[in-house]
Formats: sequence, structure tokens, C-alpha cells
Amino acid sequence: MNILLVRVSSLGDVLHNMPVVNDLLRHFPHARIDWVVEEAYVNLVRLHPGVGQIFPFALRRWRKSLGAAATRREIRTFVQKLRSQEYDLILDTQGLLKTGLIMGLAKVKHGGKKVGLANGTEGSGYEGISRIFHHQSVPVEPRTHAVLRGRLVAAAAGGYVIDTPADFGLNPPASPSNQQPDWMPAAPYIVFFHGTAGAAKKWARANWIAIAAGLQATGMPILLPWGNPAERAEAEAMATHMPNAVILPALPMLDAVRLAQAAALVIGVDTGLTHIAAAYEKPTIEIYCASPRWKTEGNWSDKIINLGDQGQPPAVADVQRAIARLLITASSAPAAAPSSAAS
Repeated sequence: MNILLVRVSSLGDVLHNMPVVNDLLRHFPHARIDWVVEEAYVNLVRLHPGVGQIFPFALRRWRKSLGAAATRREIRTFVQKLRSQEYDLILDTQGLLKTGLIMGLAKVKHGGKKVGLANGTEGSGYEGISRIFHHQSVPVEPRTHAVLRGRLVAAAAGGYVIDTPADFGLNPPASPSNQQPDWMPAAPYIVFFHGTAGAAKKWARANWIAIAAGLQATGMPILLPWGNPAERAEAEAMATHMPNAVILPALPMLDAVRLAQAAALVIGVDTGLTHIAAAYEKPTIEIYCASPRWKTEGNWSDKIINLGDQGQPPAVADVQRAIARLLITASSAPAAAPSSAAS
């Protein structure tokens, strides 16, 4: 069976589509699964060993120069490669006009089908016009978790029932020559994913400082990543009150994934990198301040603790209790062999 997944963006949405691959391979062990994704997330999708061909989709870049001959050639090449194969199932788990158009361009075998969402969930960017490209449209409840939504589309298309927790199946990012990056400590470390695009999603600086003070007793450094100048300035301001903090250099995406995957503890707001740590089932505390927790909370592992909710940020004491629980659990667990990303 040949299957094509269409989920092009964003970082968190692409990540939350990963369990679909494991579900499909569990029920169709010999399936070939290809994926259309925005070019920025190709390396993330490559971390899943169950994905075959990846079709980079560069709409964000193409639309800046649609009149250029080079751009038109690149689009033609994308379409030709996409249409060079036929699929038994084509699944659009995003439900946008652009993903519907990709589904429309892809070829389905005789007897195959194109399956997508019949409706969006609360607050999603669903576009109903995408249904015109479907053979089958799958309805979901208005408050369906971001991970479950894609799994339900695939299950309806494949004729099976979801009866296991989400399994992301991601390999650790490989380091060149298995060398540890210069920025990564040799000893266990903690990460604060404090930065996020929406200001309302941020947790107060004073809270992070209070949490860092309590973590000094662990002896582990706290690594502060950043993604833009404003986040770097915030990290610098936090670090002046955190003797155990280290401000990281700018990290490319795979290094940021490696940072999350190799951490002893991750504390972060509702952002893609926090969800990556949860996908690897690292001890993770997800902090929700302005977004609904039901949408993306890590609910597949007891190593993930979700705190706060829309308009209800958690108190410092809530996070401190969660840290104590996760660190006690980690200290009582059998030692695991180091991964290639941390060795």
C-alpha cells in the first residue's frame, strides 16, 4: 500500500502528525508512507524512520517571487514529482485550501481514496473548501486534541480503531561523527523554553527566576535558548538573576530538537520545542497561559505534566511540585543507555 500524508506546517502541527505514521505502519506493516511538508520542516520529518519520500513544499518562499522563472520551474518540478506516483490513500490532516490543492494534484490509484477533515476544531484555521478534494470527509468533535485529529482521519481511511496512546516514533537527531555539539554540557541539564511568538503565551520572568532558584540544588545548569533578538534579550535579562543559567547561541532547528531530546528536564510554554520534548517523552512540564490546554497537552506519557490553561497561568508552586514529582520519578528509574545525541 502506498500512502501520502499532506501536513505542511507549522512546527507543532507537523510534529503532532507523527503518530499517524506509526498507526498506519502498525495496521499496514508493509506500507510505503510519503509526506508533503513545508521545506523548513523536512529535517524534522526525516527523523521518523517510517517516512519514505518527502516532498518539500515551499509556498512561503515561492509566493515572494511567483513571477520569477526560477520559481515557476521549481513549482513545476514539485508538481511533476508529486504526480509521478499513485497512492492507495492520500490523507490531508490539515484541512486548508492549500493542502486540499496538493491533495487534488496528487494521483490516487483506481479504487483508492482521498480523505480529509469534514470540519475544524475550536480555534483552528480549517477551511471548508478543502472538502471538495475529498472522497471521504471525517467529522471530529469540536474539542479534539491536535494529535488525535490526524489519527482519526487516518483510522477512518484505513478502517481501523485507535486503541493505543500516541507514539511519535522519532529517532534522535544524529550528530556529525557522533560528536557532542560544543554548546551541549557533558553532564545532565535543564532547558527553559521561555520564548514564544505570542506575548500572551509567555510566563512571567519573575516566575522563571523563582523556579531557577529552586533548581540550583540539583547542580544542573539551566540552558536558555532563543529564536530572535527579543527572546535573546529576555534570556539575558533572566540570566542576570540565575547563577545556574547558560545562554545558548542561535541554534538551527535540528540542534534545537537535539537540545530538547537530550535534556534531563524541560520546562516550557506552549511552543513547538516544548512539544518536541514531550514527543520524545522527556520529563516535561508544559505551561499554558493563553491557549487552551486540551488542544496540545502531552497526554501520552506520565513523564509529561501539563499546567495552567487559557487565561489561567500556573503558579510557581504548581511548577515546583511538578518538578519534584518528575525528578523523583527520574531518580528512581533504571539508568538508560545514552543516546547518540547525548553521547
